[in-house]
Amino acid sequence: MKDKIIEWIRSMVGDASVVIGISGGKDSSVVAALCVAALGKDRVYGVMMPDGVQHDIDVSRRVIEFLGIHSFEINIHDMVQASFDGMRKAFGREITYQTKSNLPARIRMATLYNVAAMIGNCRVANTCNFSEDYIGYSTKYGDSAGDFAPIQSLFVSEVRAVGRELGLPREFVEKVPEDGLSGKTDEENFGFSYDAIEEYYLHGTGKPEVIEKIKAMHRASLHKVTVMPRFMIEGREWTK
Repeated sequence: MKDKIIEWIRSMVGDASVVIGISGGKDSSVVAALCVAALGKDRVYGVMMPDGVQHDIDVSRRVIEFLGIHSFEINIHDMVQASFDGMRKAFGREITYQTKSNLPARIRMATLYNVAAMIGNCRVANTCNFSEDYIGYSTKYGDSAGDFAPIQSLFVSEVRAVGRELGLPREFVEKVPEDGLSGKTDEENFGFSYDAIEEYYLHGTGKPEVIEKIKAMHRASLHKVTVMPRFMIEGREWTK
């Protein structure tokens, strides 16, 4: 699988460079390593985007150092707070949890596209995996965006396997994923494990209450991973 993804990245990117948001977690670490294997480290740029103080940013720095890629650190805190202040003024009340959760991801994606524009001839790598996207654990036009998605068809277990095959240190591949907001891990937020998603999808088995929750989350979030619907006029095709 690793070699097929590497060849696919080369076909998608061509002679461009690549920019990746580096969180220090398995997904961004594996995508960055795949891009280095496909394109060489000189064409890969890692961007760290803390929102104020990020307690585990040293892991992101170690990923960048290990891979030997170019890097930038851009703190998004002022941009996030300026938007929150505008929303408070407009609505006359406190920011909702959903807004707090999604806005930083969207600002990070805008930042990645700004970095790509500054570099020139540069593509933004999506770092979502199949397990997360299946239950909608991503932000529309935030971390769900990008120009190409190397691991979006991989379950979490497969992402980790590819990371090990690439020779990434265990701390990058096995780092417990968290949202950086609630103080909980991803799996604590779900109420079930990533393994449970894979078990249900592949075999249709699992605890009944977990299966129902997975199915409900999947149905509610399909809009995040499907093409935006548009009113169609016959003959108005993008490929014409």
